[in-house]
Amino acid sequence: LLLLLLCLPSLLGFYLPGVAPKEYLENENVTIKVNSIKSVDTAIPYDYYSLMVCRPETKQKGSVRIKSEAENMGEILWGDSIKPSRYLASMKKEITCQKLCTTKPVASQVDKKSGVSKPLRKLKRRIDDGYRGHLIVDNLPVSEVYIWEGTERGLYYRRGYPLGLRGNKTHPTVVHNHLAFTIKYHKPEGLPGWRIVGFEVVPYSVKSESIDSDCKPSADEFDPDKYPSQTVEILPPSKSTKFISWSYSMHWVEDPEVAWSSRWDHYLRSSDASSANIHWFAIVNSLMIVLCLSVMVAMILMRALHKDFNRYNNPDNEEEAQEETGWKVVHADVFREPSYPSLLAVYVGTGSQLLGMSFITLLFALLGFLSPARRGGLMTALLVMFALMGSVGGLVTAVLAKSFHEQSWRTILWTGLWFPGTVFAVFFAMDLALWAQQAANAVPFFMLVGLIALWFFVSIPLVFMGAAVGYKRPAISNPQLVNQIPRQIPQQKWHMRAPVMILCSGAVPFGAAFIELYFILSSLWLNKFYYVFGFFAIVFTILIATCAEIAIVLVYFQLLYEDYRWHWRSFMYSGSAGAYLLVYSAYYFSTSLNFHSFWSIVLYFVYMSLLSYAMAITCGTVGFLSSAVFVRYIYSALKVD
Repeated sequence: LLLLLLCLPSLLGFYLPGVAPKEYLENENVTIKVNSIKSVDTAIPYDYYSLMVCRPETKQKGSVRIKSEAENMGEILWGDSIKPSRYLASMKKEITCQKLCTTKPVASQVDKKSGVSKPLRKLKRRIDDGYRGHLIVDNLPVSEVYIWEGTERGLYYRRGYPLGLRGNKTHPTVVHNHLAFTIKYHKPEGLPGWRIVGFEVVPYSVKSESIDSDCKPSADEFDPDKYPSQTVEILPPSKSTKFISWSYSMHWVEDPEVAWSSRWDHYLRSSDASSANIHWFAIVNSLMIVLCLSVMVAMILMRALHKDFNRYNNPDNEEEAQEETGWKVVHADVFREPSYPSLLAVYVGTGSQLLGMSFITLLFALLGFLSPARRGGLMTALLVMFALMGSVGGLVTAVLAKSFHEQSWRTILWTGLWFPGTVFAVFFAMDLALWAQQAANAVPFFMLVGLIALWFFVSIPLVFMGAAVGYKRPAISNPQLVNQIPRQIPQQKWHMRAPVMILCSGAVPFGAAFIELYFILSSLWLNKFYYVFGFFAIVFTILIATCAEIAIVLVYFQLLYEDYRWHWRSFMYSGSAGAYLLVYSAYYFSTSLNFHSFWSIVLYFVYMSLLSYAMAITCGTVGFLSSAVFVRYIYSALKVD
């Protein structure tokens, strides 16, 4: 417990900046920070200072590594690398034009074969790959503002700014080396100073010679549009770009209509402006369809069960007395231990742990603790909640293992190691690849040590604590006795065979959630905000309900055809939704993404495979537990001589 208390503050790292508003006095310094450069055409972010840009002034000479200011574990895992910048701003102080510095290709960093400057080639490649720069002021990300010409005319905010314009055979690559900032502020009533409520940018490309000659703070005007653009040319080496000058301007605008509490609304409304109406309609439509389906399934199922109970429990029914048929005939085999009982207990325990993590994290998100303003908060919460829910996983595993007569501490150890170990092994392999690519989301060594400490010193001990409680509980008693000799299972029709039923059953829960999955995948891979946690809670509830319903219905029909092997089948009926997610991820990749680098494609499919695996375990757990309750209910009400 002492180790847990010592580790949690550094692991949680709640994002404090931006929680409370900050008032700036006139001419007070306003800090501008840089974040990783990101692109929707590749899944790999890079450090801003990996480019040939102006670095902050330090007392030490030479190329000094600039320390990241990450606030929590989630920021690092998400690829955010927040660092100080050279941009200077003071509250309400206008800057017509301020030169930052001039960067030149280092003579020692030249490709010996082609003679091309490596820093210039990297800058050109990042621009051609569509990377965008990201700056932060008072926890607000910088954004470009467009006029949205959709069904409702309005302003569209796009985070970041393009590093430049892509080149082609006729036009060279152009770099945006002049940024025109506009910071909006609001005057709070009864308080000194002003609050920042907006951060906008317009990028320009200006010839470096023009910046050197005309960009001065004392100038009355600096119009970037009247100057030629700064190109980035690498071939032939004799005509390559010799230097690039960087500059910026600062404009302050008072916006009395935007309060500090609503300053993020522009970003959230612009997260997917073109599909906003479709998003709302699709969620409501899916909800109504699934609710109607749930009512119909419940009515049919209860009506059929009521008829079966009257037929089986009626002592005057001579036809039933002569020959038993249906699910009653397998009453002495339905509680027989499944094959690989320990593995099933491990999977259901892990699924319970994932369910607990999802419920609590979603609760925090609904309460507003995990808003997009808290960078990395959602990822951090998922990691910490999964570790803390280890007690739930150990408890469920122990209860099931004891009911299967497989009580063993080895089974509990596998609960703590199997799923986290699989995820960590894949994650570590991908992290090595990201390290080789010098990506910003490559997790540093000390963070890997922190993840391992969270796993071995928090999650696994809690798994064993929950298992100790579970093993002390009395074993679950079955309502029917089990015969020593298993009953012969009749030949099943083709549509009742396991592969067909498992393949078809996953479509129902996946169909209830796949529309919302589009927006979730867009936030993961297209750098968009996801903030409609209320709708997500509704969809998540629908997903849980459909997983339970489809498993119960198919287990009922399976028992009706005298097949008592329901344990693993009930898990796979709902768990097959994970396979549908994997197939949908391939469809989403082909229709919505434009990844062209090899490692971006590998990263996408590896992480989507892990997500599908986690979804399969979670949905399968819901199907198994609901089916177990259903089977116990119907056979406890059955009268057997």
